[in-house]
Amino acid sequence: MKHALVIIVVALAAVCPPAQAQNTTPRGDVLVRGGTLLTVTGGTLEDTDVLIRDGRIQEIGPGIEAPDGIKVIDAKGQYVMPGILDAHSHIAISNVNESSAPVTAQVSVGDVLNPYSISLYRALAGGVTTSHVMHGSANVIGGQNETIKHRWGITDPEGLRMAGAPRTIKFALGENPTRVHGRGTNMRPASRMGVEYVLRETFSKAVRYQESWARYEEEARRNSRAVPPPYNGQLEVMADILSGDIIVNCHSYRADEILMLMRVLEDFGVDRVTFQHVNEGFKIAPELAAFGSSGAAASIFADWWAYKFEVYYSTAYNAAILTRNGVLTSINSDSGELNRHLYHEAAKSQKYGSLTDDEALALVTINPARQLGIEDRVGSIEVGKDGDLAIFDKHPLSIYAVPQKTIVDGITYFDIDRDADDMRLAVDPEASIDTVILHDHSDHHRCLHVGSLDLYGLLDSE
Repeated sequence: MKHALVIIVVALAAVCPPAQAQNTTPRGDVLVRGGTLLTVTGGTLEDTDVLIRDGRIQEIGPGIEAPDGIKVIDAKGQYVMPGILDAHSHIAISNVNESSAPVTAQVSVGDVLNPYSISLYRALAGGVTTSHVMHGSANVIGGQNETIKHRWGITDPEGLRMAGAPRTIKFALGENPTRVHGRGTNMRPASRMGVEYVLRETFSKAVRYQESWARYEEEARRNSRAVPPPYNGQLEVMADILSGDIIVNCHSYRADEILMLMRVLEDFGVDRVTFQHVNEGFKIAPELAAFGSSGAAASIFADWWAYKFEVYYSTAYNAAILTRNGVLTSINSDSGELNRHLYHEAAKSQKYGSLTDDEALALVTINPARQLGIEDRVGSIEVGKDGDLAIFDKHPLSIYAVPQKTIVDGITYFDIDRDADDMRLAVDPEASIDTVILHDHSDHHRCLHVGSLDLYGLLDSE
């Protein structure tokens, strides 16, 4: 058959990333030349170069001479910003919720990372280089989260982890845990009162657990036959929260519940928390800023609300109000699709509240980095930081901006001009969803698009 077309479902062809050696964290060398640098923390630098060696930013300035053999990217007329961070994502994991109990602190989404998830590439296509991958909100105290780099092509899940990133955990207030447990399984918590009770009961158990181990360690110094208390994986994690070794991230909407959790955390000496969503944060911005030693942080949606009863009351001015009150604020996606548009979400928050360019870009760069405790590595363009960059054809706060290249650790993982044809689809905006479109690309490869289903084929040239 002269032109045999072998159809392969997208899951078998398009999503297979370029292979990398297992158990490695690739790092690269590259010189990005002549772009307009949006450093976020150090202002805007026109016609400036960035030299990345072994995955780290080594030099910033005009007219940097390219070392022998190093790849050079011409960014003249383009905008170079730090790689975007998604502070709340469920990307590249095979499970989101362990919903079997109201407290599941002992589990971790880091155990179910999937490096083959096509969502990693799609996020890179939106300039996103780092994600805070979170457990879901089915539990009052859910599982532990994982901060990852979007190293598309890594075959070992370990290669996605951001080494040295602080540990974090997911809490949840309101309708989600009460629906899953109270209405779903007729167990605590069935009400908002029950949510607070579960929090206080679990923290109290953790305090007693800490005390029992402290007594044992004291006795063991005098008595080699001292018997340790029973090990409890759940309470070990809770004890690490009490010790300040794990950062709390809490799903939240209503102002009264946010105030409740701050009281609980203060009672147990926990002074670091990032509230997720925080739709009514604008009502209590001064209280958030005054929490603990450095304030409670807020990671919000730009303009999502009214999708269920407890989020009817919100405003697109939320980010600006929180920022003006001194609350460390970020914009997140909580979505496998919206994460590609976080620069648009930052622009919305500039529109509603007149944030400066740097303030708006900080919402998706340095601010989430600070919330996650990784600001010494990512979030701004500075010498010594990781070589994570996003290059746009226009200013990223413009609705017309399109990401051109995305670099992680000095390696280009997304390139709008050079990526293989089967990684990017040509879409005809005028076509009917029922139309069958056969795109000829190059080297005998064709893409077959049938409505919303993407199929791939190899055209036999014989």
